Amino acid sequence: MELFWVVVLVWLVMWYISSMYRTYEREKTRRDIAAYIAEGSMTPEHGEKLMRAGESPEKR
Repeated sequence: MELFWVVVLVWLVMWYISSMYRTYEREKTRRDIAAYIAEGSMTPEHGEKLMRAGESPEKR
């Protein structure tokens, strides 16, 4: 039974780390897109399309 709880704990830690990494990468991408828009090499409409590309249909 102890092994079960060790496996659960390891899974939770790995899930948390994975979630943090995904959030970090998503925010980094948003900052990059905002920088491209600010420097004028991308239109705001194109930036919005890129930001919405990874969202689920329910969030749109």
